[in-house]
Amino acid sequence: MREDVAQGAEPRSPRGAATLPRLVAFDLDDTLAPSKSPLTPRMTSILVRLLDVCEVCVISGGSYEQFRRQLLARLPEGPDLRRLHLMPTCGTRYLRWVGGTWTLQYAEDLSDEEKRAAVDAIEEEARRLGLWEPDTRGPAIEDRGSQITFSALGQDAPIDAKAAWDPGGEKKALLRSAIQGRLPGLEVRSGGSTSIDVTRVGVDKAYGMARLAELTGIGYADMLFVGDRLDPDGNDYPVRRLGVPTRAVHGWEETADVVEDLLAQAVTDVA
Repeated sequence: MREDVAQGAEPRSPRGAATLPRLVAFDLDDTLAPSKSPLTPRMTSILVRLLDVCEVCVISGGSYEQFRRQLLARLPEGPDLRRLHLMPTCGTRYLRWVGGTWTLQYAEDLSDEEKRAAVDAIEEEARRLGLWEPDTRGPAIEDRGSQITFSALGQDAPIDAKAAWDPGGEKKALLRSAIQGRLPGLEVRSGGSTSIDVTRVGVDKAYGMARLAELTGIGYADMLFVGDRLDPDGNDYPVRRLGVPTRAVHGWEETADVVEDLLAQAVTDVA
């Protein structure tokens, strides 16, 4: 049975949503939106409503440019963006809305040597396992500064092709394990439907959430993290291990239901 709420959070609605936290954090791909796709109008509206009542963080393996296309370009004028926290590349970067612009607060970039080792290990192991595609839609390997990301079919591959590539996750699990064996000083995690993320050991989504708690003064117990990869090999799992209450979802539609429950609870709490 899937664990809907972790770390002892008490269900307060039929879908298992908890009392409104001070901060709600989300993964992006396959949580707030389909892979590499913009937020739907329904999700955009729900997110704007959530910003009215609490702090919101988006923490994902995607780059800031991906955040801009999928999330920021969909937001209307009006919401208080000072309540929105952006953590691209698994929390190895952090941006805040300061003086009318998104301003970088920190970046834990990999060294050139670490990047070369990661790129070499990814390509060599993917080829050895027969998982290297000769023709991809967009780059297969991306240098995101603080993270190296492998996308088996390319960043711009169609959603249906990505979903069909490894529906059970066996290919990614095999490749992740092989790459990790080559990179003992780095962290290798499964990301989206066809992607694998490489960061420094300990500089992952748990690191990002810990920094967020430190910088905002909001404790873990007052947060909720919503993501689709909370399994032990997934890049959301470090947040669960950190002790932040979590909610596992499968797709943006389920996330929308979770947030609707939180918003309903906010009304109940005020009443």
